[in-house]
Amino acid sequence: MEALEAIETRRSIRKYKSDPIDDKTVELVLEAGRRAPSWANTQCWRFIVVRDNKMKAKVADTLFKRPGGFENPATEAVNTVPVLIIVCAQMGKSGCRPDGEIVTEKGDWYMFDTALAVQNMVLAAHALGLGTVILGAFDAPRAAEILGVPDDYSLITLFPLGYPDEDPEPRPRKELDEIVFRDKFGVK
Repeated sequence: MEALEAIETRRSIRKYKSDPIDDKTVELVLEAGRRAPSWANTQCWRFIVVRDNKMKAKVADTLFKRPGGFENPATEAVNTVPVLIIVCAQMGKSGCRPDGEIVTEKGDWYMFDTALAVQNMVLAAHALGLGTVILGAFDAPRAAEILGVPDDYSLITLFPLGYPDEDPEPRPRKELDEIVFRDKFGVK
């Protein structure tokens, strides 16, 4: 699959088959994340591959519930997939000088750098016939404790990795003329 096709056709998948994924395929997805660009090549990301069902269930329990007691639709996905990828970032590396001083008004760039790695991984997964959904609504400190993430790292996101058991329609996207300006903000 070509890169532009992968970008255009990737969807968030919340229903998965229980079919196993071999280590080589998981490694290809992780390699895509490793190849992402980062601030001064700091590569602040770290990836945890979770295959153990009990550990996946503990992490799934950290997902936020919807008001009214409705379970997060991703909970079943986390419990069903053969692999769960956890993405962490080492703090104080990205967006900093070698002495640790933050360089820009945006602070530590760990969120930006890890987002680049995650995007690479979910696109690679899609190109390999796998599905993903990037999750952010969870109790990250509790999940970090469960997974043994050190204090100088932040647990950023997680995503299930498995073979899709659904084929969702594309969600509407804004037209370019709604989001692109010429030479100055607001100029169409």
